[in-house]
Amino acid sequence: MIARALCIAWLLVLASQLGAAQSLQAHQLRCAYQAHPLGVQTPTPTLSWQLVSDQRNVQQTAYRILVAKDKKTLSQQVGDVWDSGKVASNVCLQVNYAGQPLQAARAYYWQVQVWDNHGHTSAWSEPAEWQMGLLAPADWRGARWVAYEQLPAERVSLLPIDGRKDTYNGNNVLPLLRKPFTAKQKVRRAMLYISGLGQFEAVLNGQKVGNHFLDPGWTKYDQQAQYVTFDVTDQVKKGANALGVMLGNGFYYVPPVKERYRKLKAAFGYPKLICRLALEYQDGSREDIISDQSWKTAAGPVTFSSIYGGEDYNASLEQAGWASPRFNDQAWRPVITVDGPAELLSQQQESLRTFDVFKPQAVMQPQPGKWVYDFGQNASGIVELQVRGHRGDTVRIAPAELLGADKTVNQRNSGRPYFFTYVLKGSGVETWRPRFSYYGFRYAQVTGGVPTGQATAKAQPEIVQLTALHTRNAAAQVGEFSCSSELFNKTNTLIDWAVRSNMASVFTDCPHREKLGWLEETHLMGASMRYRYDIATLCRKTIQDMQASQTAEGLVPEIAPEYVKFEWGGDIFRDSPEWGSASIILPWYVYQWYGDQQVLASSYPMMQRYVAYLGTQSVNHVNSKGLGDWYDLGPKPPGTSQLTPMGVTATATYYYDLTLLAQIARLLGKADDVTTYENLGTEVKTAFNQKFFNPQTKQYATGSQTANAMALYMGLVAPTDQAAVLDNLVQDIRSHGNALTAGDIGYRYVLRALENAGRSDVIFAMNSRTDVPGYGYQLAHGATALTESWAALPSVSNNHLMLGHLQEWLYGALGGIRPAEGSVAFNKIDIRPEPVGDVTSARASHLSPYGLIVSDWKKTSNSFDLTVTIPANTTATIYLPADAKATITERNQPLAQRPELKLLAAEAGKARIQAGSGTYHFVVSSI
Repeated sequence: MIARALCIAWLLVLASQLGAAQSLQAHQLRCAYQAHPLGVQTPTPTLSWQLVSDQRNVQQTAYRILVAKDKKTLSQQVGDVWDSGKVASNVCLQVNYAGQPLQAARAYYWQVQVWDNHGHTSAWSEPAEWQMGLLAPADWRGARWVAYEQLPAERVSLLPIDGRKDTYNGNNVLPLLRKPFTAKQKVRRAMLYISGLGQFEAVLNGQKVGNHFLDPGWTKYDQQAQYVTFDVTDQVKKGANALGVMLGNGFYYVPPVKERYRKLKAAFGYPKLICRLALEYQDGSREDIISDQSWKTAAGPVTFSSIYGGEDYNASLEQAGWASPRFNDQAWRPVITVDGPAELLSQQQESLRTFDVFKPQAVMQPQPGKWVYDFGQNASGIVELQVRGHRGDTVRIAPAELLGADKTVNQRNSGRPYFFTYVLKGSGVETWRPRFSYYGFRYAQVTGGVPTGQATAKAQPEIVQLTALHTRNAAAQVGEFSCSSELFNKTNTLIDWAVRSNMASVFTDCPHREKLGWLEETHLMGASMRYRYDIATLCRKTIQDMQASQTAEGLVPEIAPEYVKFEWGGDIFRDSPEWGSASIILPWYVYQWYGDQQVLASSYPMMQRYVAYLGTQSVNHVNSKGLGDWYDLGPKPPGTSQLTPMGVTATATYYYDLTLLAQIARLLGKADDVTTYENLGTEVKTAFNQKFFNPQTKQYATGSQTANAMALYMGLVAPTDQAAVLDNLVQDIRSHGNALTAGDIGYRYVLRALENAGRSDVIFAMNSRTDVPGYGYQLAHGATALTESWAALPSVSNNHLMLGHLQEWLYGALGGIRPAEGSVAFNKIDIRPEPVGDVTSARASHLSPYGLIVSDWKKTSNSFDLTVTIPANTTATIYLPADAKATITERNQPLAQRPELKLLAAEAGKARIQAGSGTYHFVVSSI
């Protein structure tokens, strides 16, 4: 319902802005994808806006942008930094700033005016603002990395090999750091630029700064780290102040404590801090508070922090008021200055935050002293504990996805042992939540305490309340889907919980045992995620991680940032083209969905190096490396490809890379490269068909669903053979009783190949079952989030992102919203709902970069009703199921009386209507 509410709010905003007399307006101004970005680090940020109008078929014909140093200047319609002048253009997305050089740490204000094809000129938009970040090392004003202690050089491990034994076992200090300072007068603006590795929480005058969780985003720390920008103007007071910072380990340091789970052994260093607090006073003077040797530090109450093992907190070690100006820090010791990552980048992706709150649906005691809380939903997150007891009492909380046969928590499939520990200070009801670690769980097992109302012979702390807090990346929700099929609605929700649970500062595979950025899901699941969430900034951050993780040889490893070098099974978990090709496919998809051509230009060297690397790893243009169709459904337990021979998926992906790279080269004006990649693509296509295609049977390789589908989707099949290969794909599905067999790589292409061929009826049949492995089967077996295996095996992850490809079909085919061929950011839209099976209605909405798109249909025995919303500055082709005898009306009028609509030739039993922006209501009678 969140997206529905957003859509309603969006329409209300339009109505309020337009009024009776206003027919054109620019709104939803964005700089670098965001409404009010802090820490913009590019000298030429991109500016975007949306058009709204109470007329149909509206196209922008011109725009004018003003950028000013202050609001007063802008209010006089003066752009003292940039006045673009009236530019004849329909472009309203990703307009590159082209004014005076921008200054670090400065705020800029802007607005836009637009003209349309109906002769209207808009009023100036409401002003928007962006804040520049720190553009060069000198902009840190001498700030240094400071720490409590330094990791010995011999223990630094930047890229550990999996399986290597530890030579050290112990815990590190999780410090508090503080700096008192005096504000000479009332501040006009106060901006905090800060990075604390691995994670930090800042406190200013006793109050937490911001509402983020697990800042900063995790990166390839031997090369770069992110800093976060906060506007703390309201927290800085005239006179005495104090800035405090708590540090946790994160991925920067994974402590080698034997009693806790430890997926990998990364050790970039002990926690450290760098910051600049920039103060601008009312009289215009400025002052900087920086991290340096004047800061003090002490061990904090967080006594253990591990991204993989959990967190321990000893409340009896708290130092009240430690981040307040009057605190006495004479017992604290001076910080030490240390080295840090070579490059500091602004955190531009959305932060992690706390969202849903789950109260226990049941509390059980499966064994004496063990209390199990069932929150009803498997999700990423933390707990919040409210407890009453004596000083020194200790409560341990172990989260888990599943319960074992004895009804206690089972972490076997999700990384064990992982737990939270809280030591009480003994002061009434105490409330605590972890700061530096999270897990994927539905259940939480408490030992050392008893729920309120449960008397025990031995006095133990009283668990007043235990709740589960869902944490995720704060990417805005921009889509909603629902239909008449309860199974499809539940499937959509099942997938969505895996998506939101695995959106962190990278796209993780699971929120517990790994939390790593496996790359194949970024492009295979990309469209499904983008329909539902605005992940533009998170995609750009992922691309940045790939650039940092690419090796000198050109390899893009399967995970980015790469924190471990997997050598189990050779290099199959490091070098698989279906994963590394995200370096080419993801930037292309970001361009297609958001209109971001900058990301293509900045990624182009990485793409070229990776394609060259694939060439060196291929034999006669056939690449047989990697995992293949990971987790397909074969006779053995899931793992590497069973039904599709190695080389099929890797080589098909290699060919797809080359076709995309040729298109990208053409966009970037690199004519010689276009020829190079087109010719190489032709050679790979020939080799693929010679190796895998049987011209007699019209099958690829073993005839698996994956093999035939990928050949079709990637354009590897000769036009004369496409119908036969498609028929073989359909027959294989039918021969399995309409059951799927494709895995992580292949299933998305099975859906794409079938949908593109107009066979959504087959997709419906495959996904309307609960008795064979698939989405319905997972739901029938109690899953509340998408699981790692089609069969919802308890031995693997039960909150996993990789198999959710059906969501793309739910929005694009069943709902009917698709980008048209050649579309960029949905400037050309296909509204093409597929009323298949027993589905009698569906509604999909997507807030695209241009504005809200809605497709809402229902059918009866003799009519089809479709309501469509198309945003301004775009066009759409609307497909209606209609034969020659059908009657089509729009708002009760024949199409002939709607000159703004153009009826095109019928296609495969569908009437095609060309439309501009507006909201339309079509009825097809006697279908």
